[in-house]
Amino acid sequence: MRKLHPILVLAVLMTTVFSCTSNKEIHETDIMEELTPSNLPLADNSMSSLDWKGVYKGVTPCADCEEIETTITLKSDGTFKRTLKYLGKDENIFVDEGDFKWNDEGSKVTLSGEDGTVQMYQVGENVLFHLDQDGNRITGDLANMYRLEKNPTDFRLEDKKWVLIELNGNPFEKKDDQKEGFIMFNMETGTFSGNNTCNNFFGQYELLEGDGIKFGPAGSTLMACPDMETEKTFMEILKTADNYTVVDGILSLNRAKTVPLAKFELVNKN
Repeated sequence: MRKLHPILVLAVLMTTVFSCTSNKEIHETDIMEELTPSNLPLADNSMSSLDWKGVYKGVTPCADCEEIETTITLKSDGTFKRTLKYLGKDENIFVDEGDFKWNDEGSKVTLSGEDGTVQMYQVGENVLFHLDQDGNRITGDLANMYRLEKNPTDFRLEDKKWVLIELNGNPFEKKDDQKEGFIMFNMETGTFSGNNTCNNFFGQYELLEGDGIKFGPAGSTLMACPDMETEKTFMEILKTADNYTVVDGILSLNRAKTVPLAKFELVNKN
C-alpha cells in the first residue's frame, strides 16, 4: 500500500480539526441566537406564581385625617374595586373601580381610577405594598402601615354552591311554593350570595383564624312569599353565625362552636 507523505498527513489532520471546530462554533452560535432574552421563558414572578386574586385590607396613613381604611379587590379580568374610608373626617367613604396593569417584570400593578389618578402596588405573598409615586417601597417608621393584607381563603368553602338542609336543628325540606335555599362564597371578591327560600341576598364576608367567619350587612330583593318565617330565620343566622365547619360535604354555620344554626349540603360533590 502506498504511504502518504508526513506533511500531507499533517495537512489533512489540521483541515479536519479546523472543520470540526468551525462547525461546533457555528452550532453554538446558532443556539445562542435562539436563546435571546426575548425568547427565553419568563422566570416565576408575582403575576405567574402567586395566587394574587382577592381582597386586600389595611389602614394607611392620611395627611389630613386620622387614617384611611383601605380595601382593594383585584379581579382575574384585570379590573379592581377600591374602597377608602377616611377616619376622623366625617367617616367619608370613597369607592371607585377601574383597570390595573402589571409591569414588565410581573411584580407590580398600577391601578388607574375613574378620576384619572394612578397608584402603584408591589404584589407579594398575600400582601400589597403601597408604593410611592416613583414606584419604590416606602421606608421608615411608618413602612408597616403601607401594606394591605390579603383576606384568608378556604378552598373547602369558597366557589361552591351550598344547599340548605337544616335550620336551627330542624331538617329543611323545600315546599312547592318555596325557592331553593342556598349560599355561595366568592373567593375572588369576598362576597356571599344566594337565596333564602324567597329572596336573593348578597353581601361581603371575611374569613378569620380558626374557621371563623364574619358576615357583613346583607342586602336582598323584596319579593313577598307565603312563608316569610323561613326567610327571616335564614337571614338572622347570617347575622349571628361567627364560625363554620366543613365535613364530608356538609357546611355548618355556628355560633360560638355550639349547636349548628344551619346546615348546607355541597352540590355535585364527588
